[in-house]
Amino acid sequence: MSAENKMADQPIIKLIVTMSLPPITSMFMQYSYNFVDSAFVAQLGEKALTAVSLSFPITALMCAASIGLGVGVNVLIARYLGRREQDNADTASTLGILLAFVCGLVLNIAAMFVIKPYFKAFTKDSEIYALCLDYMSICVFMQIPNMVHIAIQKIIQATGNMIAPMCFQIAGVIFNLIFDPVLIFGIGIFPKMGIKGAAVSTVLGYTFSMVLAFYVLLCRKQKVKVKIRGFRLQWDMIRSVFTLGLPSFIMNALNSFMVTFANMFLVGYSMMSVAFFGAYYKAQHMIVMTVNGLIQGCLPIMSFNYGARQYDRLNSTYFYGTAIAAVMMTLGGLLLFACPRGILGLFKASEEMIALGTKAMKIMALGYAFNGISTMTATYMQAVGRVRISMTINLMRQLIVLLPMMYILSSFKGLDGIWLAFPVTETITLIFALVMLKKVYKKVE
Repeated sequence: MSAENKMADQPIIKLIVTMSLPPITSMFMQYSYNFVDSAFVAQLGEKALTAVSLSFPITALMCAASIGLGVGVNVLIARYLGRREQDNADTASTLGILLAFVCGLVLNIAAMFVIKPYFKAFTKDSEIYALCLDYMSICVFMQIPNMVHIAIQKIIQATGNMIAPMCFQIAGVIFNLIFDPVLIFGIGIFPKMGIKGAAVSTVLGYTFSMVLAFYVLLCRKQKVKVKIRGFRLQWDMIRSVFTLGLPSFIMNALNSFMVTFANMFLVGYSMMSVAFFGAYYKAQHMIVMTVNGLIQGCLPIMSFNYGARQYDRLNSTYFYGTAIAAVMMTLGGLLLFACPRGILGLFKASEEMIALGTKAMKIMALGYAFNGISTMTATYMQAVGRVRISMTINLMRQLIVLLPMMYILSSFKGLDGIWLAFPVTETITLIFALVMLKKVYKKVE
């Protein structure tokens, strides 16, 4: 069996495992680093943790744009390869890198103008505001290297090579993990930079990943290549990249909007609840994005086989992938349910925060299994071109249903109502996703 056609004829379970393990590993490493990064910052005090928590929606939105563009390129290349259109696949690869540079620059500049009014809207505490600006005025420069290295990661993943992207992403994580405490606390010859050190480490880590990504793409043999001679912009292809990547952008951008709106509810109770939610969300995000690694492995398989009209393999990938996602999310939920005190202790939480957080984490963990099923269903819809359904599922989970539930339930149960809104939303979204699946599945059998 050649590596060229493994997505067409390799046993599905084996294919899911080999395609998913590398991105699962890299996602776990990446977001466990983010978790540890916040734990390091928390050692500077609760206000520093609050500043990073308030900054999260901006960095999450920037990362969402990177992932959305990358996934759009990934799906398009996988389809071209499934149809054996090599020249189009090479053109899409080159286009993806150019778009990453241009969009990264635009978002970098936009973020520089947004941060001051954004933070002023959320805090009147001058110390927290200053810490927010110290952190984000540096972090905005992560966008170009972040966007480019994710674009190259998705380009290579579309060919079935999941190992190389894992390696250069993990290399950046390890770089961050080493320099984070060094620059925050000042170790050896390095000065103590405090919260600025965390931001500098993040930017340098993404830059390191980008350099390695270019090396892997340009200097190692790949099934697609950067096309210089004869390359021209194809507007239909650009439109396809953004259309195909839109559901993934929305799914990840909604994290940013959801945290923003949740913070708007939480500041009415206390800044401590904002700090707690930031710490919790780092733990939750580590679980969800690890499962996103499974989705990264399943999406190109489903896209390839949809393009190749191998619908049995497309549907088998969905069902096996959904089962694995549900198990992974259930285990993550059980971890949060069983160990809230230990997790919050890593953030130097006070007894008051631990008391608040223990109850909140146990409530929010109840909907985790449903999250895995509905998210994989949205990915299936994306692979078969049902973009509107995919976007609707993601919008329901983190905006359309969640925000009204927060408002309604908090009116009756106060702060506990905000936590309860999460599992209630997951239940409603799952029901909708399964109804849509039943309709679409019959058309692609």
